[in-house]
Amino acid sequence: MKNKPVAIIDVGSNSVRLVVYAGATRIPWIIFNEKVMAGLGQTIAETGALSEAGQERALAALRRFRLLTREMGVIRTRVVATAAVRDASNGADFLRRVKAIGFRPRVLPGREEGVMAGLGVLSGIPGADGIVADLGGGSLELAEVRDGEVIDSASIPFGVLRVGALTGKGENSLARKLAQAVEKAGFGKRGRKRPLYMVGGSWRALARIDMLLTDHPLPVMHQHRMAPDRPGQLQAALKSLKIDRKTIPSFSLSRLPTLPVATLMLRTLIEVVKPSELIVSSFGIREGLLYSELDPETRARDPLIEAARDAGRGLSRFEEHGALLDRWIAPIFDDEPWARRLRLAACMLADVAWQAHPDFRAERGVDMALHGNWVGIDAPGRVMVAQALFANFGGSGKFGDHAVACLCTPDELQQASRWGLAMRLGQRLSGGVATSLERSKLSLAPGLLRLTLQDGQRELYGEAVDRRLKTLANALERKTEVSIC
Repeated sequence: MKNKPVAIIDVGSNSVRLVVYAGATRIPWIIFNEKVMAGLGQTIAETGALSEAGQERALAALRRFRLLTREMGVIRTRVVATAAVRDASNGADFLRRVKAIGFRPRVLPGREEGVMAGLGVLSGIPGADGIVADLGGGSLELAEVRDGEVIDSASIPFGVLRVGALTGKGENSLARKLAQAVEKAGFGKRGRKRPLYMVGGSWRALARIDMLLTDHPLPVMHQHRMAPDRPGQLQAALKSLKIDRKTIPSFSLSRLPTLPVATLMLRTLIEVVKPSELIVSSFGIREGLLYSELDPETRARDPLIEAARDAGRGLSRFEEHGALLDRWIAPIFDDEPWARRLRLAACMLADVAWQAHPDFRAERGVDMALHGNWVGIDAPGRVMVAQALFANFGGSGKFGDHAVACLCTPDELQQASRWGLAMRLGQRLSGGVATSLERSKLSLAPGLLRLTLQDGQRELYGEAVDRRLKTLANALERKTEVSIC
């Protein structure tokens, strides 16, 4: 189902951001994203009020966003404000100025902000089970997520723009007060040996540096993992690391001043919560707001499969039938549930590169799998889907030579390659349409890979199909058999 564009404007302590979404209901695509570092909360710690300069920057951005959303045909715009406006002595005056622009802003209470951060993580990582920590300029939101629900949440007035006074008294003072606040909020023991999900620009910036220092072969932020002791190592590295546009092209230099405090806060949180690992989430309160409006049936849909289906539907030659292709190849594979899900996503994308030159279809498929704006999938999962599409589109040579291959085991790459060869056989047999798949069957017998065709379909078995069947059989270390029923 396609939807007309909707927008969310997040008026935060540090930035004002417009994101416009469109596309499928479960996981809409971002079609526009713009951020202005207004610094609304820059002076709250000292004066208790929003800065005048910050207000003017924010209002100028909002006037631009108002015009942009009209031009884009956005049917609904939600404007939400968080800690800075919530706590400032002149927050109500600022909201009146926002209303004069034509918006209807809503201030999120602290606990609700935590809930929305938790829902945002669940939207992008459906199996999330642990503690969500969303660090902003004015506050730190915590939420416990489990079984697809937000169990509890809290807001702590410790944001990267607010703790300057405490850091002036020494890092130990900040760490001690933050630890006490986390304990008082009841989150001290909830995260033991469970993942800590990191939300917020400052922590994403820290993860970006980790990727640089580890020479990570796939710089996709969402679901990037770090060990709990890694922030301590990064804090030491930051003292001597030169960061600029050349060393990290996609790094937001506006995050640099807050990075030391953000790193210290993360280390303190880790010491209190003692998580099993750190997982970065690109989804936060904006996505949580969208997710909160969905009915339970829509929420339950897999975001990776829905996005792959949407992409396949838009780029395929004929009506997309990825689910049918997956059912057709499934009998010859004994995959775990996590692998079946990746296999289905690959099948959804099995026809997306047909418009490319034949020599570059495999490359196009790999690029889509590795660099597509997918969620609900980690880096090794992307590599397996890429390997499947590489084989599906007839890639020559070894995908294992690609730099990202190290993220998977040889067995995982081999299995994904087999998926791709089976998909390639199905695509050739059927010509990319559903009818022939519905009237044929792929199966295994002792030492055999068997293709069964209905009597009226026997002419479909040509030389090209025979070659692809034998290629798949070789990969499975079996002989081929064709039967007519």
